[in-house]
Amino acid sequence: MSFDMITGIKENLQKIKSNLPENVTLVAVSKTKPIADIQEAYDAGQRVFGENKIQEMVTKFDVLPKDIEWHMIGHLQRNKVKYMAHFVNLIHGVDSFKTLKEINKQAKKHDRIINCLLQARIAKEDTKFGLSFTDIEDILTSEELSELENVKVVGLMGMATFTDNQEQLTEEFLSLKTFFSKNQEKYPNLSTLSMGMSGDYQLAIEKGSNMVRIGSSIFGVRNYIV
Repeated sequence: MSFDMITGIKENLQKIKSNLPENVTLVAVSKTKPIADIQEAYDAGQRVFGENKIQEMVTKFDVLPKDIEWHMIGHLQRNKVKYMAHFVNLIHGVDSFKTLKEINKQAKKHDRIINCLLQARIAKEDTKFGLSFTDIEDILTSEELSELENVKVVGLMGMATFTDNQEQLTEEFLSLKTFFSKNQEKYPNLSTLSMGMSGDYQLAIEKGSNMVRIGSSIFGVRNYIV
């Protein structure tokens, strides 16, 4: 990897972090990025990384520093939870109670409590995964959830429509923020609201997000070859 690429990652991180409010957690989306890129971001002070494929995350976990906080940000296949249950810090895209039960089952094997975000469907696009607000309320109020001792629902996540329409994005972000705030009063464990990616994170923060997932603005659009 060339020196310019390395410098670019460090500078990009510093620029983004300098503009983030103190209460906002930056998840560096490292999916498809090589070990060298992640190591450079780590050397620049970044500790939270997000992956969307479990096997790729496992491979990176095995070789990178162990104080990295790994987040699973992609759509989750229940049969693969077991591969990351021993180390994953936060699972973003939980969109069914069955998935929560599987995470609980695998976490118990490692005597861990795994933090999870319930994914709300806020985008107008049909392709986005997620739960309706009613579904989320049903999970939060269910007796069954209280019986899952090895998972902890710590917040909500939502992905807005892929659009330049600021009014639409604002509406989608605000809908989740309003719902989040309403439930936060009833469920103190709800502390994380994950909204916003490279293209819309500044607006998401304005509308209440305290966790953003940023990849291309840190690592660049192209995958580097090492």
